[in-house]
Amino acid sequence: MATLSREELEAKLREYVGKEIGPPDEALDAVNEAMIRHWCDALDDRNPVYSDAEAASRSVHGGIVAPPSMLQAWMLPGVEMASPVPSRPNLQTELHALLTENGYSGVVATNCEQSYSRYLSPGDRVSSTTVIETISEEKATALGIGYFINTRETFRDADGEEVGWQTFRVLKYKPHEQPKPVSDSAAAEGSAVQTRLQPPLGFDNQWWWEAVADDRLVIQKCSDCGELRHPTRPMCGNCRSVKWESIEASGRGTVYSFTILHYPKFPGYEFPLACVLVELEEGVRMCSNILGCDPSEVKIGMKVQAHIEQLDAATRLPVFRPA
Repeated sequence: MATLSREELEAKLREYVGKEIGPPDEALDAVNEAMIRHWCDALDDRNPVYSDAEAASRSVHGGIVAPPSMLQAWMLPGVEMASPVPSRPNLQTELHALLTENGYSGVVATNCEQSYSRYLSPGDRVSSTTVIETISEEKATALGIGYFINTRETFRDADGEEVGWQTFRVLKYKPHEQPKPVSDSAAAEGSAVQTRLQPPLGFDNQWWWEAVADDRLVIQKCSDCGELRHPTRPMCGNCRSVKWESIEASGRGTVYSFTILHYPKFPGYEFPLACVLVELEEGVRMCSNILGCDPSEVKIGMKVQAHIEQLDAATRLPVFRPA
């Protein structure tokens, strides 16, 4: 297919707005207690109306119900999401293919909103219809230029009554070019070349990176209840206060978990790359790389020390080394 001009593409995109992506989807399974139990175990949700038949019978529900946030879970089609059945018409797949053919090959989910009309109970059979609700004008983002696509999925029971809805937004975009790795000759000459991906800076985290640039490793602290938190965020998860300060971290910690990354190989990183989740002695956990040892030597429980190091011309980062 020939690449369309921007005006031609946006005219084509407008043809999709307001249309259902295909026929209604039917849940493969009825609402059932086994899936409810697995969901609650995974999320550590201990509300007895989801798992305790006796307690649920005494509640306003009169029996076990499903967590409302499971609404979409009943409709997930499994591997079909990655490889749609060709005979099944799907305008959403067609829309994404159109954008990919015109250079917008990247996709990332950006927002999801749900509303619930009633609780679902074991035995309920759910179906849904999905409409392409809106497609934005071309927008410039940190990832690249692209289009925000909003879809609205409406869920119904076996009687056709609405039980909830979900709006889902994705950005379909043209990825920025990745930085090129430093050549051996450039490295030998000491050229100031940026090779690593840079962290996105915003109102809630820029102050932390500025501390790193000043050779300081700090931890955000709630000014009201004293709770420490990392990564940085605007509100305390313990007392909901928006007042905060920071403390200096010792950098001493223990490897809580780790993974050795072999692929994909991004420019500016040496592979295999040891990525560790470290529990600092102050009690918060921090994710970074571990240097100064072979990846095969990394172990859970290993004592480490944080060091702020200049990894390339533009990247100053806290990394860990064996203590």
